[in-house]
Amino acid sequence: MTKRSILVVEDEEKIARVLQLELEYEGYNVEKAFDGNDALEKYRSQKWDLILLDVMLPGMSGIELLRKIRNNDPLTPVILLTARGSVADKVSGLDLGANDYVTKPFEMEELLARIRANLRLSLIQNETGESDWIKIGDLKVNEKSREVIRGNHTIELTPREFDLLLYLMKNRGQVLQREQILDAVWGYDFYGDTNVVDVYIRYLRRKIDADQQLPVIHTVRGVGYMVKEAK
Repeated sequence: MTKRSILVVEDEEKIARVLQLELEYEGYNVEKAFDGNDALEKYRSQKWDLILLDVMLPGMSGIELLRKIRNNDPLTPVILLTARGSVADKVSGLDLGANDYVTKPFEMEELLARIRANLRLSLIQNETGESDWIKIGDLKVNEKSREVIRGNHTIELTPREFDLLLYLMKNRGQVLQREQILDAVWGYDFYGDTNVVDVYIRYLRRKIDADQQLPVIHTVRGVGYMVKEAK
């Protein structure tokens, strides 16, 4: 069985070393990074099964590093290592797509249990057929199951809202006119005002972008709408 690879991002070298020894003892391949910029380079150098990410880092904060990871990769499990009482960091991290967090000082057995749980969940998600998902950043849509996920949150849409989002996602990066959207989503036999598109775009934004700092649904003034990766 192939060993799972874990990237440990921790600026305190003693803690990083202890984590490496414990994880290697459990059978994982481990690499360490001591600051945000080094971690970003190592993240991009290979595929990781899980990332342990300290929030307080020199060079680039753990939260900013998480944002960069989630801009292109909504799937790799990320567990945050946070300071006691840092509620804002936990909330920001979870909103940006962290899968879990552990508060320092932590019990090693708890951390190992959380790692195992997140790796199991990741394996299940991969086995359900990632090829069925259309993705932009941390937003993904499954046409077969009609599921919508942003970050760690499942989003409930009405059938029409889903059809609209699916059409936008299939044409991601393209500016779509209201008439195009109306024909594709409502059909040629629909007799109505194109304002219905604006209304449903508002519905989608409330569910997809409302709590996000970086929206994916964009208005192109005087033309229509498009979805593109949040940056």
